[in-house]
Formats: sequence, structure tokens, C-alpha cells
Amino acid sequence: MLNTHLQRCPEFLAGDHTRLRELLHPAKASLALGYSLAHGLLAPGQQSLWHRLKSSEVYYFIAGRGVMKVEDESVAVEAGSVIYVPPGAKQSLVNNGTAPIEFLCLVDPAWTAEDEAVGG
Repeated sequence: MLNTHLQRCPEFLAGDHTRLRELLHPAKASLALGYSLAHGLLAPGQQSLWHRLKSSEVYYFIAGRGVMKVEDESVAVEAGSVIYVPPGAKQSLVNNGTAPIEFLCLVDPAWTAEDEAVGG
């Protein structure tokens, strides 16, 4: 069993300019996982940089309001929203609310720097 807590996971600025904490990653602990799980924050008035991953992603929104953009589609998101992003899809998150957007992001297979491209 692994027991961790959000506050024990170091925060870092991701390549897309969201603040992330990796909660679970098979390369960072002896876990039989094929995916990684991160907690993210995006400040009010901010937009993450356009990026794409070779992996699929699932976003679960915990708090805040904004717009998730995937390729040519845009959808409003709020607490309880779930978004699936297929492998290779260009994406960006916009916080057009007054509070931080807080989310969980599951990446399958697990996130690696080599699998991510940041920019238009």
C-alpha cells in the first residue's frame, strides 16, 4: 500500500504553465501502475499553454470555472466536470473565473517529458 497526501507532493510549474503535484507516478514509486495522476491549479485570468501528449488524459475538475479547449472544440468546465483528451490532441485550459481552477489529471500511459509537446 502507498499512502501519500497532496501537501507531501512537491509543487512545480509544468511546461504548459499550470501548477502541478504528481500524486502517483510509476517512475517515482514502486507501483504497478500504467498511468500517472496529478493535482493541478490554474490561477484566475490564466490560460495554460497549448500542448499535446502522446498519452490520453482525463481531467476531473474539483473547483473553479473555465473553458477546456481540445483541438477546435471548447467546453465550459466547473466542479464535477470530466473531460477526456485523446492521445495527440492539442489542448489548453482557460480560467475565466475569479477563483483558481483545481483539477485532477490522469495520464495513460504515465506522463513522460518525451511524450509532451508544448506550443501551438
